[in-house]
Amino acid sequence: MAAKLGHTEDAAMLEKASRNYRNVFDPETRLMRGRNEDGTFQTPFSPYKWGDAYTEGNAWHYTWSVFHDVEGLAELMGGKEEFSKMLDSVFVVPPIYDDSYYGQRIHEITEMQVANMGNYAHGNQPAQHMIYLYDYAGQPHKAQYWVREVMNRLYKAQPDGYCGDEDNGQTSAWYVFSALGFYPVCPGADEYAVGAPLFRHATIHLENGQKIEIEAAENSSENRYVGAMSLDGEVLAAPFLRYSELKDGATVRFDMQSVPGKQ
Repeated sequence: MAAKLGHTEDAAMLEKASRNYRNVFDPETRLMRGRNEDGTFQTPFSPYKWGDAYTEGNAWHYTWSVFHDVEGLAELMGGKEEFSKMLDSVFVVPPIYDDSYYGQRIHEITEMQVANMGNYAHGNQPAQHMIYLYDYAGQPHKAQYWVREVMNRLYKAQPDGYCGDEDNGQTSAWYVFSALGFYPVCPGADEYAVGAPLFRHATIHLENGQKIEIEAAENSSENRYVGAMSLDGEVLAAPFLRYSELKDGATVRFDMQSVPGKQ
């Protein structure tokens, strides 16, 4: 916005500031880590410690909060393969925690444990986009698997059907987007990362009178993986959609299958 308004100095400053996440990345642990006033990393360090340098979360959650430069974060971790391994680790490590900063187990910790998905904490917003980062790493089948797991296991049509906080509607918005098959990882960007649609057919009625038709004829509880997808008949090579491609109406077709579509 600054660049379009002609404020080139502001744009340059903001562009530089948008890379500040690199200053709290610890190459040794490949996680985001708090720093002291003198610039040294906080010690001792535990990725399971909630609070302190992280608001209602830990290093496993906040490391992924680089919505605008996922490729840059992957580069810091050693490339897409290492980036994927770190994503995998969030679900592999046990749901243990260190609550020494709070002095008690806060409800967000309890919700993570009840979810039983490693240290993935869907009940608290900072980690909700994390699953879709597999798309950027070239492993969208893992995003499809975990998106469907979260929708099936952590949401229910009951009074206690939410898995945690409903801050500003984000927890339900995540479900609505994910059920349609895509999600805005970086708000304000012209890009949606693709997951696994929940329905065989869905229609979005746009305010301009146009419609987005989403078709997934073979969809089922077993067929949670996307084998191929097309936009207005054109097969897409990557698991992403653009707002500019959808805003005037479109038809998105998903070919669903029971095995991961690793190609």
